[in-house]
Amino acid sequence: MSSACEPSHNAAQNALTAFMCLGITISYLPQHWRIISAKSSEGFSPWFLLLGSTSSASGMLNIIVMQWGIIKCCRVLTFGSCIESIAGVLQLALVWILFVMILVLYMIYYPPNKKYVELDVNLRDDIPPQHVKTAVKREEWKLSIVLSWVVFFHIAFIIFVTFLLLSTNPTPDATHRSPQLQLWATFLGVSSALLAAFQYTPQIAHTYRIKLVGALSIPMMCLQTPGAVLMVLSIALRPGTNWTTWISYAVAGIMQGILLVMCIIFRARQHKHGLDDFGRPLASAAQGEDSYTSSSAGVRTPPPVLVEAALGDAVQSDVRSEHGVDVVDGESTAVGDSEETPLLAKRNGANAGERQEGGFLAWFRRR
Repeated sequence: MSSACEPSHNAAQNALTAFMCLGITISYLPQHWRIISAKSSEGFSPWFLLLGSTSSASGMLNIIVMQWGIIKCCRVLTFGSCIESIAGVLQLALVWILFVMILVLYMIYYPPNKKYVELDVNLRDDIPPQHVKTAVKREEWKLSIVLSWVVFFHIAFIIFVTFLLLSTNPTPDATHRSPQLQLWATFLGVSSALLAAFQYTPQIAHTYRIKLVGALSIPMMCLQTPGAVLMVLSIALRPGTNWTTWISYAVAGIMQGILLVMCIIFRARQHKHGLDDFGRPLASAAQGEDSYTSSSAGVRTPPPVLVEAALGDAVQSDVRSEHGVDVVDGESTAVGDSEETPLLAKRNGANAGERQEGGFLAWFRRR
């Protein structure tokens, strides 16, 4: 066995890495479950998912390059010693996999009513406008599809370049790398940090614009924001790593903290107004008001049947109160007219019609 591949045991470091892997998995599960249970990915910015996926991919490949000499030692080490030595690589690979799963769930559970343009088409004057779903994609859905392909091509490209350089530039041990590999590792680390910095910018702007939490998971951010400190520490302690490996996670932790504060503030405000995280009325706020519907802006409007019934009651009440006419089942009787001759009935009927019209117009004038 080469002296460069001698297994090293660090109980504290291994315990921290194992704890971080468990914590990373637990922290992402609430976000995955939130999207699946809500059957909606509304609230996410596609740019946030693009930048996060590319940033985590660059960080994963950075540590692979930095620890390639250690990874090659798995050929002569036992399984346990191999897992122990490359635990840092597995940790960052886990981050990438779990984040990309959010992108996959975002595409699967993208709101159907926001995928395609919908129009109200007037066919004829005697037919109400018809609501038609067209085959034209909405701009944000088209953007989401394009950015998903960008994520795929990005990971394919950097994997190809990484292993091309690793195969053509031998790495004798964990500390000696060719200038090309060192430059590529630095590029991956710095680009991961920059992508992480910009990753949260569109999501913060998107959340501030819609002022809704949506499908974002506050429990996930509560776990990951302080966990970023341990994440940086566990990576920095690994042999062969430098600042380019952990800087992206430090930046992401700071930006995620800002987003967490915004989501907590918006959730408190939504609940204060009786709305859930998607802007819909809460069950407690809507109890006893099931006959009302809510618009996307959160404004409740009664259905047309209730509007017509209320309008009819208001018109009849107007007629009775202003003109002394009792309206019962479509018949009108003027107070004080007791003779029932055909001529008088016709005259009274005409007067009643005029009175109803006057009351109807007067009701609209008052409104």
